[in-house]
Amino acid sequence: MTPGPRTAGVVAVTMGEPAGIGAEIALKAWASRQAAVPSFALLGDPEHAAALSTRLGLGVPVQAIGAPEEAAGVFPDALPVVPVPLAAPVAPGHPSPANARPVIAAIDLAVEYALSGRVAALVTSPIQKESLYGVGFDYPGHTEYLAELAGGRAIPVMMLVCPGLRAVPVLVHLSLRDAVRTLTREAIVTCGVITEEALRIDFGVARPRLAVAALNPHAGEGGAMGREEIDIIDPAVATLRERGIDVIGPAPADSLFHTAARARYDAALCMHHDQALIPIKTIDFDNGVNITLGLPFVRTSPDHGTALAIAGRGEANPASLIAALKAAADIAGRRRALALPATG
Repeated sequence: MTPGPRTAGVVAVTMGEPAGIGAEIALKAWASRQAAVPSFALLGDPEHAAALSTRLGLGVPVQAIGAPEEAAGVFPDALPVVPVPLAAPVAPGHPSPANARPVIAAIDLAVEYALSGRVAALVTSPIQKESLYGVGFDYPGHTEYLAELAGGRAIPVMMLVCPGLRAVPVLVHLSLRDAVRTLTREAIVTCGVITEEALRIDFGVARPRLAVAALNPHAGEGGAMGREEIDIIDPAVATLRERGIDVIGPAPADSLFHTAARARYDAALCMHHDQALIPIKTIDFDNGVNITLGLPFVRTSPDHGTALAIAGRGEANPASLIAALKAAADIAGRRRALALPATG
């Protein structure tokens, strides 16, 4: 189903962990709607959102809607909420196992809307995975669960974006020991191919340039500090070049992210989680966005967690959610311009 004229620009935002800052930053993002924030609908509990708005003195009106198609008409005057009722009262900072199923239900519903074209994209608010394990959530994170909902054939690739840098971790939710043990040429090539395609289609980069980070200090010093560069990363880079991709590396990670280095590429392939996230959060902690490539729909997320320590205090910064909303709408818009459905 192709998005209709009223839903083409609407983004679905999942509730995330109710005891965290998800509802607060959604309310604050709506309050910033004059700053070119795309129309969005929150998939969550409208009574919880309204009570939080009152308690924090935000003054955000909340309106329950029956379907995402109603969101665009409501958004100028109130935060539209597709009801996903919570099962237990919310204590800020203290997740309740009783609310685990509604959290998952909101994700399921957002994916259903995205796959059917009823929304242009989805933005997932942070979840507390430990709270979900007791109801059968058996995934390292959002990304892997979304791939399963997409039909199991998707190959999800995480891209972290902030002004001035796009970084892609080849391996994500693994310990450093397991990441080193698990790294393969095939994984690097797959990430490189998916990233290059996304840069062209979703980001409008005519001829993408990739940089591949080394794993070991000094790129292994010719094998003296590890052979991963020689045995795994160099062959992967060669394969990417054979496929016509403009790529440099493996480059020592300690000199890949300064200003002059970043000007030489459009995205950096990093070998493990922190190698990608540390530079993103150092450059611009508040405006980082997590974008999942390789899915049959547009998905972004704020690049932060549930922030349980400040939940319910009114201190949460909505900047990353706003950036995620704008990124989702921009990508969906580029796909429409290319006559590609956002869910294609």
